[in-house]
Amino acid sequence: MVAPCASAGVTTYARRLGQRGEARACRTLLERGAQILARNVRTPYGELDIGARQGEVLIIVEVKARTSRTFGPPEESLAATKQAHLIASAQHYLAASEHLEADWRIDAVAIEFGPGGETARLEIIENAVRGDRPAAAHPADA
Repeated sequence: MVAPCASAGVTTYARRLGQRGEARACRTLLERGAQILARNVRTPYGELDIGARQGEVLIIVEVKARTSRTFGPPEESLAATKQAHLIASAQHYLAASEHLEADWRIDAVAIEFGPGGETARLEIIENAVRGDRPAAAHPADA
């Protein structure tokens, strides 16, 4: 069992960067045909950045945005503890919503912003987090 997530002190800069990343991720998901169902869903285990649906699959999206590679690329910040909190948060969200029986997966959107604020890199990593849950089938699993 994962312990509930304590609310971490986030700087204003980090919060703005996260909001910018989430907005950019939403635009990309919409461009790819997904429907945005929810943003910034709070659970006892942490916050889910984006809930979306693509076809019959519910997608929980964790957005990682950075402005430099000083601490590595954004996707490398998905540590085991964070992954456990994402799985617990997703299960809580599914149990509390009408999506309980839906196929679902947890994707990550890694975004690097350039010095002028432009999107230098955006990568969607399907099934970025796996754990004690059934993963939705997608072409990469075939």
